[in-house]
Amino acid sequence: MDNKGLLFIPDISGFTRFVNETEIDHSRLIIQELLEILINSNQIGLEVSEIEGDAILFYKFGESPSLEKLYKQVEKMFCDFHRHLIVYDNRRFCQCKACRSAADLTLKVVTHYGEFTGYNVKNFSKLIGKDVIVAHQLLKNNIEQHEYWLVTNDIFRDDSPVNLATWMKWDSSVKETERGEIPFHYTQLGELKNEISPDSFPALEIPNKTKLFSISKEFETDYITLFHGVGDFNYRSRWREGVKAVKEVSHFLPRVGTRCSCEMENGETVVYASSYSYNPGRIEFSETDEKKKNAYYFTLEELGDRRSKLTVDFYVKKDLVQQILFRLRKNKQEEESFQRSLQKLEELVKEIKLPEPEPL
Repeated sequence: MDNKGLLFIPDISGFTRFVNETEIDHSRLIIQELLEILINSNQIGLEVSEIEGDAILFYKFGESPSLEKLYKQVEKMFCDFHRHLIVYDNRRFCQCKACRSAADLTLKVVTHYGEFTGYNVKNFSKLIGKDVIVAHQLLKNNIEQHEYWLVTNDIFRDDSPVNLATWMKWDSSVKETERGEIPFHYTQLGELKNEISPDSFPALEIPNKTKLFSISKEFETDYITLFHGVGDFNYRSRWREGVKAVKEVSHFLPRVGTRCSCEMENGETVVYASSYSYNPGRIEFSETDEKKKNAYYFTLEELGDRRSKLTVDFYVKKDLVQQILFRLRKNKQEEESFQRSLQKLEELVKEIKLPEPEPL
């Protein structure tokens, strides 16, 4: 049994070909995050051979797990995959085509049992064998839908249970190859989406707060470009007075909940994106410090003819003593600092060049 085992390939599809650099980069980051979700969902001891674009080649030497165990693994990967997409769609900042279409991504899984072996090239482990080829050939088949679980007959035998779920219906087909026919069974997985309960959305904003000041400024740019300048933490040290550097905690796309560590002139503070809403012509979002003592609310409005307006509202936690102390010691200083920051932001946004936005 040393050279026999299970080949397990989850494959993501659904992205169209994007035509600009932003969408290509964002689709790459979305896929990267989803691949990590699939790897972290592994609960039956699968090994990763390699990442193949939008797919992962898992394997496990020895006897194949039962069909019931394989289904539980497929179910977990599928539900974790779609639960993550639901959360991302509800919390994302970006309005590019890649980010807007992420919720439409699909997942199919191919499972095959056969002969293969592994070999190492420096630090890389590779699989080789006719059944590795077979498993990859099965990814291209005559199944019309894009969310299914395909099982070859080496796993799906005549005595296999078919009532793994009440909604499950098995169909059979054959893959024609140059080496002959490969029979297989498959079942659709779309019904599993009805069983997904999205993660509860944490309360990230300060529940009881008081506004201490509000400032506004108009810019000679569209509100989407302005949002990238204001909301992208990578630009923060270039316009926000007092911020020396920003270290992002997450390497994925920003969304509600994204945290970053800001190296300030007077120390280090952690802030996170605490809310976001988008409507054509208007974006609102907020950032709150990790201790929930203060928050900035940003409102961006389209004025037309490549002009936009930014309003910044500063809040502190509702505490009479702290409010009085802040007003006496820091309020004017903070407001003046932000006024100077907006002047620097005006110069920064002139450098930001985005693709022409498509209609939403």
